[in-house]
Formats: sequence, C-alpha cells, structure tokens
Amino acid sequence: MRSAFLCIPLLLVPLAGPARAQDLAATVDERVRALEGKVIEWRRHVHQHPELSNRETSTAQLVADHLRKLGMEVKTGVAKTGVIGLLKGGKPGPVVALRADMDALPVVEESDLPFKSTVKTEYLGQQVGVMLACGHDAHVAILMGVAEVLAGVREQLPGTVKFIFQPAEEGPPPGEPGGAPLMVQEGALENPKPAAIFGLHVISGLPAGMISYRHGPLMASADWLYITVKGKQTHGAWPWSGIDPVITSAQIIGGLQNIVARQIDVSREPAVVTVATIHGGARKNIIPDQVEMTGTIRSFDEDMRQDIHARIKHIAESIAEANHAQAEVRIEKAVPVTVNDPVLTERMIPTLKRIGGRGGVTVSKRVMVAEDFSYFQQEVPGLFYFVGITPGDQDMLQAAPNHSPRFSIDESGLLQGTRSLAALAVDFLVSAR
Repeated sequence: MRSAFLCIPLLLVPLAGPARAQDLAATVDERVRALEGKVIEWRRHVHQHPELSNRETSTAQLVADHLRKLGMEVKTGVAKTGVIGLLKGGKPGPVVALRADMDALPVVEESDLPFKSTVKTEYLGQQVGVMLACGHDAHVAILMGVAEVLAGVREQLPGTVKFIFQPAEEGPPPGEPGGAPLMVQEGALENPKPAAIFGLHVISGLPAGMISYRHGPLMASADWLYITVKGKQTHGAWPWSGIDPVITSAQIIGGLQNIVARQIDVSREPAVVTVATIHGGARKNIIPDQVEMTGTIRSFDEDMRQDIHARIKHIAESIAEANHAQAEVRIEKAVPVTVNDPVLTERMIPTLKRIGGRGGVTVSKRVMVAEDFSYFQQEVPGLFYFVGITPGDQDMLQAAPNHSPRFSIDESGLLQGTRSLAALAVDFLVSAR
C-alpha cells in the first residue's frame, strides 16, 4: 500500500491522430447531453427508494441489470452489495476506474418533492426515516449514465473502464465491515488494476454545474473518539462523598479544546477536535458512577493526527486523575485523508476546464468532512472533485447542506457531473496510451 502522499508518475505519450481523439471527445459529450433526461429519471428513482449502508440491495440490482444490458462483465456482492462492471474497449490501452457510492442516511426527508422518500426502517434498534441526504442518488445516476455513453463508443475506446458502485460510504453499521476498505480488501482494484481512479461528489453551497477541484489533500481524515469517565455515585447533596464524573467530563471537554486552540500549529495544517455527545446519570439529585462521551477528530497530516491522539489521551487521563476519577480513551481510525495525486490532477485540469467552460471551474479549499474514496487513492493515483447542485439564484450560504433533511439537488448539475466523469475517463485513456 502506498503512502497517501506518494505520487506515481504516469507514462504518457502523445496519441497519434489528435483529430480522432477530439472527435471521440465530442461524440461522448454529445451522447451525454442526449442522455440527460434518463440520468434525471434514474436519480429520482434511486432517491425515492433509498437504502442504508450495507443494505443497498435494490439499488445494486438496478445497477447490475443496467450494466449487463450494456454488455459488460459484471460482478456483484463485492463488499456485501457492491457492483463492479468492466467495459473493454475495442483498442488496446490502460485501465481507468470510476466510482460512485450508493448508500443513504437515517434521516427523515423534509421536502415536497413528488419523488421524496417515505421509506422507514430500523437502525440501531430505532425506527428511522431513510433519505439520500448526501447526494449519492446523483452519483449512482451519473455513473449509470457514463456507463451507457461509454458502452456506446466501446469500439473507439483505447483501453478498459472499470465502473465501481460502492456501498457504505457513510460507514457500515457497528460491528460490520464495509465501504471502500472492504472493496479494496475484496479485490475491487485488481484483475485488472486501474492506472487511475476518478470520483466526484455533488455538493451544496456551490452553484449548479460548477466544478471544484484541488491538488493534494482535499478532505480530512476522520477518527471516532470515545471517552468513558468513571467516578463514584453519590447523592447530589453530598458531592464530597463520591467522585463526580460529570464535572470531570466538563473539564476534559474544555481541556481537549486547548489542543487545537493552543497546542498544535494550525498555521501549518488545520485540525478539529469535537465532543458531540455526553451521556451520564438518570436523576437530577444523583451524581452517577460514569459518563460516556463521543466525538470526532479531523486532520490533514498523519504526524499531526497521531500527535492529537496522544494529547487527547494524556489530557483526559490527567484531568480524571486530578479529580480522583478514571478516564478510558478509545480512538478508532475511520477514514484517511483524501489526497488528489498531484501529477494526475495537473494532467486532468484541462479536461475539467474544457467541461466547466468559462467561470465554471474553481479551486476548492480544504474541507473537514471525510470520504472513504481515500482508500482507493492509497492503492492507485486518484482524483476526487466536487460538482455544485445549488441553484445559481440562491444564497450559497443559506443552502441546506449535505446530510440535512432539507438537502436538495438542482438537477441541472447532473449533466455537468456526467460530462466531467465521462470526459476524464476518455481523456485519460486517450492520453495514456
């Protein structure tokens, strides 16, 4: 496994017949535009029938049936419900992979769309709504569209395209493996191994159709934080008779904020330490035995990531000891930094700019959310980018964010997503021969 920051040079030579390459690019773009209505229909169907992580059975069936009708070699059941389609071009050349994620979130949709989700299911012992609140319905539809377009020009393709439809990007249920790491483990990037992989994410707060990319680190690593503070139960009127884990936990929360505010050099790399939940006690006049806290850690540098982990453990344990309590710290590494290969990114910028047109492409800032596409990037050079789906006349700062029950998609952005992903695949194959 390569380092997330290692760039593997791509051996590229000029392609004979540039006019033919231009003709192929124009043909692909024309076919994408003609398919826009179908992509929107697919997106609406998937949106109306969402499925949680590792449960994407009907979505996987839809995808697999579609790829088989296009004449592809199809493998199902990868990482539980993942689907891989292999399109072999009519000419020799390299292999390129394209990825879309399929899973929904336990969110009750708040919209008046005629195709809104009304699905309910059980999640962690509770009845929940299910909504594709992060835009994965758009990703599925976009990649289905790219598959149909490229299958229609397969005889002109110099190489092979691997279509990866991934489950559980939002994270598998507790106790289950899943997502990109399991796909890698089960050979999604083998037989054949791609020379590069591309992926996109529709995003709120960016005008519909605008493309946003970045060299190097784009999205943060994500770790899950669990802290148990153990004290000694006593009556709330006699706090000196016990050991209070509630006030100890409050002091730990304050101490952890000093890591980012005072202890690490955020001028070098940004980081976040968040305590998001705190649970303890059952009655207002009883100090409990223990308190449970959970949170998340975000960073862009592996050394800083390890340093933050060590500081969290030291601060929590030391504050607890000072209060005659105990703190047990557990940190689960969830997702590595999403790092766009600089060589690959530089090479594909002309493609993004061609598709984006004047004013349609921007350089993204680093964002603290995470993406398990990073696991694919640790195996092969990868480029991940954003496509806007917020109406241009809307205040970008007021748009409901991804994961919101009011998250919505301006479907005009789907065309740009399909155009860009198809163009990246074709341009890479043509230029890498």
